[in-house]
Amino acid sequence: MIVPTALWQLAETAGQTPSESTQQALGYPTLFVLVALGALVPVIPTGALVSSAAVVAFHQDSFPLGLLLVFAVSSLAAFVGDLALYWLGRRGVHSRNGSRWLEALRRRATPERLGQAQRKLDENGVVVLVVSRLLPGGRIPVMLACLLAELPLRRFARGAAPACLAWAATYGLIGILGGSLFSEPWKGVALAVALALTVSAAPPLWRRVRR
Repeated sequence: MIVPTALWQLAETAGQTPSESTQQALGYPTLFVLVALGALVPVIPTGALVSSAAVVAFHQDSFPLGLLLVFAVSSLAAFVGDLALYWLGRRGVHSRNGSRWLEALRRRATPERLGQAQRKLDENGVVVLVVSRLLPGGRIPVMLACLLAELPLRRFARGAAPACLAWAATYGLIGILGGSLFSEPWKGVALAVALALTVSAAPPLWRRVRR
């Protein structure tokens, strides 16, 4: 299980001495790769990863520089992942036979949510991308609406950039909260992961209950 292992390694690095800072540098490329992959493959809890990394950075001697690096790496990785997924989706839109990436996006967006996303996109333009990134399950319907509206990649990027910054800042703050409540990093990581997963799971569960 790659994700739990990565979270455990993040927690362990908080107890390392400054002489081991070279080893800590390996954590940032790992964070980048996992968050970027999480934008493409929805099985990776990227929010929990960012919050856990923020907890570790909060307890390190390099604070607040480490925390700023977590924010920069995670937001850039999310941006790269979103652009990659949108580019793959555009290839499907302009292909006569479509693509598996476009079909995967269609399967993950119900007609009802897609219709709502299309209306929001018509009303607010790419600004809706910022809100969709912060709402669990909101990113894919809005991205699919942008694809069906054939928004150019450059215009999509203008909305995705602030969306990824806001997303990284939100989950970073969750990590700071977890790190500030406990002196032991692993407890802060556990709390941050629980909060991040709760934030991600609550809206879908609420929609199912209402149905």
